[in-house]
Amino acid sequence: MAKVCDITGKRPRVGNNVSHANNKTKRKFYPNLHKKSFYVPEEDAWITLKVSSKALRTINKKGISAVLKEAQAAGHIIIK
Repeated sequence: MAKVCDITGKRPRVGNNVSHANNKTKRKFYPNLHKKSFYVPEEDAWITLKVSSKALRTINKKGISAVLKEAQAAGHIIIK
């Protein structure tokens, strides 16, 4: 299962753990993802998405329909 947000397209980032002695080892920064179901009134259906916390805030602000249209235009999600 890919750790990618369906709405924003956020993916894991690569960075370093840095010790007190300034030793660097590779690590990953994962997005804060949640599996969530949303009701889409236009389609009269429930959809399940993996969304980041920032995407949840955006959905609460703009509404699920507007956010899905923006995500489809950006190419993050494919709606049939």
